[in-house]
Amino acid sequence: MKEQELHPSIVSFKHFVNNHPALLRELRKSGRSWQEYYEKWALLGEDDPYWDQFMEKSESTKHTETKSNEKNFELISQIMKLTENIDINKIQGQVSNLSKTIGTVQELVNQFQESKQEKSREPHPFDWFHD
Repeated sequence: MKEQELHPSIVSFKHFVNNHPALLRELRKSGRSWQEYYEKWALLGEDDPYWDQFMEKSESTKHTETKSNEKNFELISQIMKLTENIDINKIQGQVSNLSKTIGTVQELVNQFQESKQEKSREPHPFDWFHD
């Protein structure tokens, strides 16, 4: 049967499948019917995100991914070099000092809050009707 004899929507679906080779492979691999995918295509349309899984990655996308992986590897290697020079004992001492400082600040804040509460509890000189 020639394309001219087919319904226009079927011709459009054929072109869609030809533009999505991963979909064609999935159809052949899974053994599902063409009808199932045709109905999804008719209901969802060509621009639905469902079809993204069947898009072939272009060469530029693959190249970009390779560059990204190389940059990640370089970053990791730089981080590893930086961590080699770190003195754990110095860091532990600094963390301990910071912890002590935070404790001192917390004590000061608590004392300030307690003194504020005590001032608010003091009786007023003209408050004769309190128990």
